[in-house]
Amino acid sequence: MKRAIRRVSNKLTKTRVLRGNKSLRRRILATRRMDRDALYAMLQKYTMVYIKPCNGSQGKGVIRVERIPESGGNDSQDSIDVIDRKKRIQYRYQTGVRVHQFTNYGTAYRAILKETRGRPYLVQKGVRLLVHAGRPFDVRVMVQRNPKGRWKATGIVGRVAHPRKVVTNGSQGGTIYPVEVLLKVYTGKEKRKALMSKMKKIGVKAARQLSAAYPGMREIGADIALDRRLKPWIIEVNTNPDPCPFTKLKDRSMIRRIIRYAKGYGRTYKLRCTKSKQGVV
Repeated sequence: MKRAIRRVSNKLTKTRVLRGNKSLRRRILATRRMDRDALYAMLQKYTMVYIKPCNGSQGKGVIRVERIPESGGNDSQDSIDVIDRKKRIQYRYQTGVRVHQFTNYGTAYRAILKETRGRPYLVQKGVRLLVHAGRPFDVRVMVQRNPKGRWKATGIVGRVAHPRKVVTNGSQGGTIYPVEVLLKVYTGKEKRKALMSKMKKIGVKAARQLSAAYPGMREIGADIALDRRLKPWIIEVNTNPDPCPFTKLKDRSMIRRIIRYAKGYGRTYKLRCTKSKQGVV
């Protein structure tokens, strides 16, 4: 008999569970536990990656790492630093508002290890997000069990990154917008509706997949990235989602529904939402 676990903090564990669903698998960004070789290999393949604490929330400790080659070609794993010096490849990472640059991988990795402070981290393929006013944004889909126990998407909201940061979290100074506003410059009305519906369905599928492993789960927040071709990608799934972003919308219907559903399974929220900003529409 499965335990009634409601919250799962380890991001690698959640990723493994989600990958068990074939239709979700193609929406999941390549993710590995971070070590020297894994980070190097991911940078060679994807050029830009994010590293995150395996157990973390609110965007704390997230670092964007980039490889900036000055010449083409693929590097082997052998003599990494010698190859880097020969090609003068630069490595750059950003945490918070600070940006650090290096001319070789070894020095970059040692600096990154100091940032991680001995905590386990994962490395995830980076997505070049869509932007609003030059700032990247992603989408949060709130999914909850309704009074009959079925999963339902109860809210969808856009999160625009702080002007000098790489994360979109409201707790990190992000700005909250209706998704329709953020997508308006990228799609027509019908395409927007279809895309929002698709993201909600992805959220519901993720909830069903996770709750098959953890039947006690009652709510999730699915963070979804849209790449330049408007393909949705699951960044991560939060099993203890903060509904604060929805309080920043002028349309109060979503936050009212979220609160109502939560009361149905015995949860109340402390909605002290002071760090995120409300976008000007």
